[in-house]
Amino acid sequence: MRVLVTGGDGQLARALADAVPERWQICVAGREGIDITMPSSVRNAFDEFEPQLVINAAAYTAVDKAEQEPEKAFAINTDGARTLAEQCAETGARLIHISTDFVFDGRKSYPYQPDDTPHPMGVYGSSKREGERLVLETLDSNGLVIRTAWLYGAGGRNFVTGMLARMQQGQALKVVSDQVGTPTWTRTLADALWQIARKPGLDGIWHFTDAGVASWYDFAVAIQEEAEALRLLKSPVAITPINSEAYKTAAMRPYYSVLDKSRTWEELGIVPVHWRLSLRGMLKELSDG
Repeated sequence: MRVLVTGGDGQLARALADAVPERWQICVAGREGIDITMPSSVRNAFDEFEPQLVINAAAYTAVDKAEQEPEKAFAINTDGARTLAEQCAETGARLIHISTDFVFDGRKSYPYQPDDTPHPMGVYGSSKREGERLVLETLDSNGLVIRTAWLYGAGGRNFVTGMLARMQQGQALKVVSDQVGTPTWTRTLADALWQIARKPGLDGIWHFTDAGVASWYDFAVAIQEEAEALRLLKSPVAITPINSEAYKTAAMRPYYSVLDKSRTWEELGIVPVHWRLSLRGMLKELSDG
């Protein structure tokens, strides 16, 4: 199997490269290798590698900045997704497209199902939702959307590495406590994506994150506790819970964006891993490395 992974400069692409199945050929392409906003670049990459499967991990993820530059967000998250889907349709390749919990507005109080009606609140979520729609519309049974949430990995810029850096500098923290979701390690997502890749016939929209729920405040407290246990911190810092009104951002965020993963876990035969265990594994990777 020849697999093209876009977004090669990002943390998910690196996790996918680390977990690739034996005897599968993988091409992890950053923007210099494939610019999904340019159809000619996509065609050239397909001509050169001839992928049978594409995992689109390329995305514009600067949620607040997207409010100031919507054209760029839509160019990558919507038009880029469509260009990949059209090229896959032309060559017969399968496409697994990575999407987000931000397609929902967070007004529910129980987990979102894959077939729940999306209602994004900002440019980022809207651009990702349009990308989803175009992938499925273009590819039908050969396209699959995986929504995930609160992604972090040892090699990227994310909430965990950002919080840890500030804790190591001794900074007291104020962290939002009224936004709830599920932290997800890139490694567990990558493993799930490779399992999905091995199963022909899956299409439509699926959800995957680690198990459990947390607020950003809960997540920050857990990062500190786990980091202390691994001696990544010399001393703890004060972490104060605050509400969203006290932490203004350019983009609105869902208050509740927990995704229902039960169908995915059942289909893949996955024993769910609680997010705190995944966090411990990621921090141990940092400690050992």
